[in-house]
Amino acid sequence: MKKSSFVALVLGTISGVCFSLGMCMALIPEWNALKEGIVAGSAGLVLAVITILIWRKMENKAPVKLNPKALLKTIYAIISSVVFGIGLCLCLVANNFITGIVIGVVGIVMLLILIPM
Repeated sequence: MKKSSFVALVLGTISGVCFSLGMCMALIPEWNALKEGIVAGSAGLVLAVITILIWRKMENKAPVKLNPKALLKTIYAIISSVVFGIGLCLCLVANNFITGIVIGVVGIVMLLILIPM
């Protein structure tokens, strides 16, 4: 494993844990930690961006160029993730399994379409 891949793996894992824990803290009312959750989730997002920048620098890749095509792919990825998340919420929170599974599968297919993009 290359050094850059290992650094990206470690930093990505840390940022994912921070973001996930922050979202749990913010969204689970029994924890009563909304403000702390927002801070932890935001720190996870910032660390994810830093991870991408560090990895690209270690791989000697050019900075990401913001063009309309990349922007549209990013918007599509966000929308597909939200669709998948809605399916999960319907299954896990609203106990509406059939609709949740259908919407979740649609979200998965939308995310899989990102691969050839």
